[in-house]
Amino acid sequence: MISPSDLKTILHSKRANIYYLQYCRVLVNGGRVEYVTDQGKESLYWNIPIANTTVVMLGTGTSITQAAMREFARAGVLVGFCGGGGTPLYAANEVDIEVSWLSPQSEYRPTEYLQNWIRFWFDEPLRLQAAKQFQQVRLKQIAKHWSGSKMQRETAFPLEHAALQALLDRAAEEMERAETHNQLMLQEAWLTKALYKLVSRTVGYGDFTRAKRGGGTDMANRFLDHGNYLAYGLGAVATWVTGIPHGLAVMHGKTRRGGLVFDVADLVKDALVMPQAFIAAMAGEEEQAFRQRCINGFQQGEALDLMIATLQQTANTLAKAAP
Repeated sequence: MISPSDLKTILHSKRANIYYLQYCRVLVNGGRVEYVTDQGKESLYWNIPIANTTVVMLGTGTSITQAAMREFARAGVLVGFCGGGGTPLYAANEVDIEVSWLSPQSEYRPTEYLQNWIRFWFDEPLRLQAAKQFQQVRLKQIAKHWSGSKMQRETAFPLEHAALQALLDRAAEEMERAETHNQLMLQEAWLTKALYKLVSRTVGYGDFTRAKRGGGTDMANRFLDHGNYLAYGLGAVATWVTGIPHGLAVMHGKTRRGGLVFDVADLVKDALVMPQAFIAAMAGEEEQAFRQRCINGFQQGEALDLMIATLQQTANTLAKAAP
């Protein structure tokens, strides 16, 4: 028998796998969690290495057994039910229909970070400071990954580095001057639109308008949705690992009950998803190829490590400043 503690020996921040499954059954077979696909009269069984998995997204035409959910919970794997192509997400809990996850149940996880988070969270100036810290991490990640050696070797992404740095410098300055959450969110919205414009110009995509939910037939929008939901999955894992409820957001709290997941995902969405969405759209890639792009980027960029560390550092630092 394998004990739950044995299954959790791989830290969540070091796990390699994110699964999106469709048209299959997830079950326990011979003590292993597997997904089953049907080809004619044959059933093919594929192993899911749960101890090295962070998130499983169940798409169209999927089912899962109680035994499989038990094993996912023992290994600390978050499960989300979603539509085709990974969006939108559905799940039977009360967080938020856009980012709902079935979290593993555990009554013995440490509460250190939750207690520190609560110490500062009810103080609005400190909550604003936390939001600014998140945005500064976000800006550093964009600069690091868009101007990194990997993207410089990407011939489909001839970035104007001076233009990017000018955008980031202005955003950092204006965000630091923001005196309210509304002012900070206005600057965040301006930056996002400016980044979309820069990326679409860089890859020669033409006119681009970010569509709400679904993206229609525009491939860049569809890939953005898909990649962002993968980032939300990692964000949900990070908040579960640190034990901080999704409703204790620092940026999106007034509009999203699951706002903290959005806040955490924002640390890497622009840096790791946005360029790849436009590159993949221009290359005419299929969703599976784009999804692998994103997962590779998250692994190489140590996205989950960054999310967890940012939550921990924010909780510990601002708790000391709380009255």
